Amino acid sequence: MSLLQLDHVTVGYRPGTPVLQQVSLSVAAGAFAALIGPNGSGKSTFLRVAAGVMAPWSGTVTLAGQDLNECSRRDLARRVAVVPQAAVSDFEFSVEETVAMGRHPHLKRFQGMGDEDRLAITQALELTSTTDLASRSIRELSGGEHQRVIIARALAQQPQLLLLDEPTNHLDINHQVEILDLLSELHEETGLTIVCVTHDLNAAAEFGEQLVLMDAGRPLAIGSAAQVLTEELVRQAYGVDVWIEQIGGRARIIPKSRRHMVESTVTHRRPV
Repeated sequence: MSLLQLDHVTVGYRPGTPVLQQVSLSVAAGAFAALIGPNGSGKSTFLRVAAGVMAPWSGTVTLAGQDLNECSRRDLARRVAVVPQAAVSDFEFSVEETVAMGRHPHLKRFQGMGDEDRLAITQALELTSTTDLASRSIRELSGGEHQRVIIARALAQQPQLLLLDEPTNHLDINHQVEILDLLSELHEETGLTIVCVTHDLNAAAEFGEQLVLMDAGRPLAIGSAAQVLTEELVRQAYGVDVWIEQIGGRARIIPKSRRHMVESTVTHRRPV
């Protein structure tokens, strides 16, 4: 069953200059979709459209069969949560206060937190292993801890759809693995539908059930890692040659540097 559906969507930021062009795409309920592609291919714009932040110039976007144009901002905030590339706090909110912000769409004006809200906050902290950080200031955390808290805030919304824009950007390799493992566990344990933009092709191959390779505002390929991450398609989208190796049953993409290409031509052997 499709949860998120885009049909012939065209949209952009300036009249006459579309960023997405006639995009049609379906994301099934409970899927983990990885959105990949070169800079400027429309990935972040796709997330904006999926979140209802940008309205299509033409075409339709539906969530569980309902046109996003027919949803109120509050209703969308209850059903779709977004984790941006960089979430910076200028105030000394505690971790628990930050996560509690995810409950705002569920509260009426001037309404205080109820038992259901407190339970959602507790569960979000537990799911992201941030319970022990609850009393700490959000500004005191490491990059990985901070990102887990921002994901916890999104989970406190209890959304149907979680959208993430390069959630491991600016993190070291240890925290990258930590965040991606967390998302995978959330997906498996809760059945949450996830759409994650990433520049890391190996991470997309590792965690994505459905890969969408964007190029020039359109999906160039949609399918499994084996179907999407081919030498030909990667070359077409990124303009770079790669080796694709199978390691542990997963595709691993190794770029061929131009220096190595020249060296291999001279020595007539493949680099090890």
